[in-house]
Amino acid sequence: MTKRKVYILLTDTGSILTKLIKLYTKKPYNHASISFDSKMTEVYSFGRKHERNPFRGGFVKENVKSGLFRQADCAIYSLTVSENEMKKMKQYVCKMKAEKELYKYNFSGLFGFLFNKPIEREKAMFCSQFVASVLEKGTVTEFEKPISLIAPGDLQNVAKLTLVYEGKLRDYLDGREEKVYMPVQTAMA
Repeated sequence: MTKRKVYILLTDTGSILTKLIKLYTKKPYNHASISFDSKMTEVYSFGRKHERNPFRGGFVKENVKSGLFRQADCAIYSLTVSENEMKKMKQYVCKMKAEKELYKYNFSGLFGFLFNKPIEREKAMFCSQFVASVLEKGTVTEFEKPISLIAPGDLQNVAKLTLVYEGKLRDYLDGREEKVYMPVQTAMA
């Protein structure tokens, strides 16, 4: 059976919204994205549809080589999955991509998160909720709490996740990364 890798990208862009989220979570990374390749050529999440407007959001294919991401700190994790799991995840994302105009950002879900009350809306998610939903659709993992309560930091606890890189995203993308390979459980011990 062929094994493939999916990548979870956690970032801190330093925007006002991410600073507010960081104040609450006390975690270094406050945005989550998913990619199906190590070069991050196609990165998907729920976030800003227009860089200058944080209030118009939804399903996005992110350009991590420009804008807010160029200065971002990041942690990149890989997860080895089966061909079938990868296929299910890609089909789920492709369906969303085809219907991207129907998807909105789950701002009310963020408020629910703050009060530990899951708020799920049809065709609306926030970034970590989306990444968690992709992993669940691929039957890669199940979360112990509703995915509308999953924070970016919770994604670091997915079993068998391996830290690939931590540092400036631009350095990773420019090929200047010093790769770090260790199981997350080792890093957290």
